[in-house]
Amino acid sequence: MDAEGPQSLCGLCLAQVCLSLNSLCSRRADGSMSLVRAPLFPQELADQLLDKMATTGILTDTSVGIFRNCEALRLRRASMRRCPISAGAFRLALCAHRLQELDASWACGGLTGADVLSGLASSAGCRLSLQRLCLNGLRLDWESLGDDGRGVGFSSLRGLRTLHVANTDLTDSVLEDICALPQLETLDVSCSAVTRLTALLKCRDTLRSLIAHRLQQLDTSPGSVLPVLSQLHALRHLDLSDDHFAAGNGDGREGAETVRQLLEGGPRVLPSLASLDVSGQRGVTEAGVRAFVGSRSGLVFLGLLATGVSACDVLPSQKQLKVTGEANENQVCEALRRYRERECFTREALVRLYSLTTDSDKPRPDILKLVLAAMQSHPASLHIHLVATATVYNLTTRDLAEALPLRLLSATVTQLLHAMKTFPSHQQVQRNCLLALCSDYILQDIPFDKYLAATLVINWLSDHEEPALQRMAVAVISILVAKLSTEETAQLSKDIFIMKLIAIVQQKAMVGVTDTTLKFALSALWNLTDEVPAAACNFIQCQGLELYEEVLESYYSDPSIQQKVLGLLNNIAEVEELQAELMEEDLLEHVLGLLQDSHLEVGVRYFAGGILAHVASRPEAWSLEEELHSTIAEQLHGSIMTWTRPEGEMVSYRSFRPFFPLLQTRQPSGVQLWALWAVHLVCSQNKSCTITQMCFGSRSCRFPSPPAPHYGGMLEKEGVTELLKALHAHPGSHGDVKALSDRILQMVERHQGPS
Repeated sequence: MDAEGPQSLCGLCLAQVCLSLNSLCSRRADGSMSLVRAPLFPQELADQLLDKMATTGILTDTSVGIFRNCEALRLRRASMRRCPISAGAFRLALCAHRLQELDASWACGGLTGADVLSGLASSAGCRLSLQRLCLNGLRLDWESLGDDGRGVGFSSLRGLRTLHVANTDLTDSVLEDICALPQLETLDVSCSAVTRLTALLKCRDTLRSLIAHRLQQLDTSPGSVLPVLSQLHALRHLDLSDDHFAAGNGDGREGAETVRQLLEGGPRVLPSLASLDVSGQRGVTEAGVRAFVGSRSGLVFLGLLATGVSACDVLPSQKQLKVTGEANENQVCEALRRYRERECFTREALVRLYSLTTDSDKPRPDILKLVLAAMQSHPASLHIHLVATATVYNLTTRDLAEALPLRLLSATVTQLLHAMKTFPSHQQVQRNCLLALCSDYILQDIPFDKYLAATLVINWLSDHEEPALQRMAVAVISILVAKLSTEETAQLSKDIFIMKLIAIVQQKAMVGVTDTTLKFALSALWNLTDEVPAAACNFIQCQGLELYEEVLESYYSDPSIQQKVLGLLNNIAEVEELQAELMEEDLLEHVLGLLQDSHLEVGVRYFAGGILAHVASRPEAWSLEEELHSTIAEQLHGSIMTWTRPEGEMVSYRSFRPFFPLLQTRQPSGVQLWALWAVHLVCSQNKSCTITQMCFGSRSCRFPSPPAPHYGGMLEKEGVTELLKALHAHPGSHGDVKALSDRILQMVERHQGPS
């Protein structure tokens, strides 16, 4: 399915099978898996299951064992690309199938080309049925076959039409065996040790496509190459491209002369040729391009990337001709499509694409797909990811991300996280990724592994202090942490992470700075400690409480700072075991003063009231003067009755559990009222919180708010409605408590609708 649309039902089902494979299988004596119940799969579905297992990274010696059942799972097109499969597992699981296609490129389980060939040759069915074989990136280990591979070599696969052996230890003698194939039509020998092409004359009447990219040991003199090529009568596609930037390529004069003669030789050389790739070759001239294009009316493709002549004036008039080059967007995109596996050309194309997208003002999902594919094809290439991550930012900045397909953007963010994980010390890659991630839409609405993202960003922040990057990193953390479960947040809340954020707050507070970095850091700490007692404890142990007391006093006139500080102190106050840490007379009197100050915003007074309500709810743990306890209880009631509900969203909660102790009938009315006011507030607001509201504005928010009906369901599910009914019915409850309880219960009833 295309990235613009939803996943197909088939794709979703296959993904679920992959996730549940362990529970669906039993184990054989050798440890391999076998499906407990194996219905007869449609043949195409078996191919898709194998491919899904390969692309999701779960295809191993163990899991591939399910395909030993050739009756239920019949394979025709098998892909084990980049999978850790051994020779034994390959032979047992795949060689009994009547395969038509096999892609074992870059398999990393010690599998060699010789293992593949001997396995396939052992199957009489595969000898005749196999039409396409890809062994790119494997060690062929031809000598291990013995007797020059006779009987088990490539030539034993009599039905083979397409063979890819790029980036292998292919030699001239192996090429001789390959060219004995009677039906060979497509051959890729790129980046191999081939020194001459004379073996190709054996298949002169069948070979339609020859890919010979970067053959460094090839004798490229015109007298050696052209006489062979000119006899390949069926050849329609020829790739003689090169990477002239690579070390050890020599001066390339002989190859350049061969290419010149090919371009200028007219249709008498390779008369059937409709596609030619000379990208990266030295010595390609505009005169040669004009001559070649002018003499071939049926030309459909010309590769000119990294030749300097892709802007040749003859090309725009050839409407049917596709060109790879740097002259315009079409040429660059064509290069990314055709050269996905070639790092040298992919890098060249991305550099040009970056400059073309710098001022992009329209969503371009087509281009983003190409950039994503380049990153996925070269997961360990710093050069690719350095340019690609910058281009991703160009294509997703401002409002562009919101117009992109969700699945495409999700996959792109996942690849950005891979880049951050793979290149942790490269500041520019990290910067590019942070720039792209620092988006309200991406962080709030796009599905990706937010725990991994938060971990990567926090780890990076621990070792870097560059102000601009620090600001972005703290901003991203502050949002990501709010999206995590309490279990995930607890795993993140280690001393070192808490200490780093505290250090940022201290650094800013020492000089009295009020900037976005400070606000983001305060928000991150608030979110990290929410309903995570271990994190709150770590905060205290790192001397965070003393720092926050100072910040409360020094930022008295800044409500946005006050709310974030008081919000974290609320988190501490919710933990009974930590309430003793707040039993400081000066601190509580200062917080009481904030509660009583009618000139302050309701948000500040609300969070001040929360701290006081929690510490006053346990008289048995109160260690200060009783007069202060009584004053707090009285002032809570009186102050709350003067509050008006703010217009915008002020706070949201993932659970009402911290309110349970406050809603008991034995509590002072002020304590009960604060919890009731909080519940009523969130149940009557349904506006989602944005990054700006969380980190810049005067309102505070820990989590993107669920809609009010969700809170109604949460009240029922968590048993809060029963507590409210008890408060309403209790004869000792204050009239204000009963009234507010009744209003909340009515709201819940309205949300539920008629029964």
